[in-house]
Amino acid sequence: MNIIELLTKAVEAKASDIHITVASPPMIRVNGKLMKIGETRLSPEDTKNIVQQMMTPDQMLLFKEKGELDFSYSNAGLGRFRVNAYKQRGSYSMAIRIVTFKVPTIEELKLPPIITELSKKQRGLILVTGPTGSGKSTTLAAMINYMNENRNDHILTLEDPIEYLHKHNKSVVNQREIGNDSYSFANALRSALRQDPDVILVGEMRDLETISTAITAAETGHLVLSTLHTIGAAKTIDRIIDVFPPHQQQQIKVQLSSVLEGVISQQLLPKADESGRVAAFEVMVTNPAIRNLIREGKTHQMQTVIQTGAKLGMKTMDASLMDLYRNGIINKTALQKYAVDIDMISRQVGM
Repeated sequence: MNIIELLTKAVEAKASDIHITVASPPMIRVNGKLMKIGETRLSPEDTKNIVQQMMTPDQMLLFKEKGELDFSYSNAGLGRFRVNAYKQRGSYSMAIRIVTFKVPTIEELKLPPIITELSKKQRGLILVTGPTGSGKSTTLAAMINYMNENRNDHILTLEDPIEYLHKHNKSVVNQREIGNDSYSFANALRSALRQDPDVILVGEMRDLETISTAITAAETGHLVLSTLHTIGAAKTIDRIIDVFPPHQQQQIKVQLSSVLEGVISQQLLPKADESGRVAAFEVMVTNPAIRNLIREGKTHQMQTVIQTGAKLGMKTMDASLMDLYRNGIINKTALQKYAVDIDMISRQVGM
């Protein structure tokens, strides 16, 4: 099977992902649902051939050695693709995420207006969180794009792999790919502090060293953007603190309370008319009350502050979901499935 033909069909179908595996036809995900491309089941030789079409010889050697590999793939007529190749039961499989060439804007994505304000910050830590496939990378790309168009900065991105390509505009944008340009996020982030950046994007805060270095970078006058796979500001902060051993946690609470500028949590939900998906957002912007709660380890009280912080651009996930439901954009099933406080939502809509 020709990979270009397969990618073309997926792009034309407006798919978000492609799955390649033995004993199944190629599958694409459209509006969150998997569907087949044709009926021909792939053989081990088919999947091996597809993998070889997408990888360089060096990538193929790494893949054979490690059994899995993240990399990016480009085609001038189709776009960019984020690929995870892996071995399963002795054969080759791939999950391919489709990424457009055009970097989206904050306006095009209809992101909450406060995200523009957060993108103007000169220092601190901003986190974009949510489950896999919720659009975190796209939100961050839009924020970097805004900075690139409006700031005279050195923007350094550390990604695994690089998804959106940013051209130099008012800012200089250097993009480093983990695995190709640096060994790990932690290594790249340590080096970043010696590369005179104003803004650092860390694709994912995966471990203690990366989190610790990111907080230090924010403390020393840089603006740091990163992601976690959490839903909600409180869970995000708890996750960061829990990474550290107990004897360090109070110090991390103090550091985090001083550098954190905001947490944007997002989920993608199916639209009621089945025309696609729509994002719901929780936004927390740090103010003195939030900083005190972080420092004192009272993250469970954050929802109350977020609920009363509308003037600062704050909004709970459930409030965002209720807005979508009341406007007829999502149905009751989606509302119930993605709600944080199901009891409260049930009382409001009579479920």
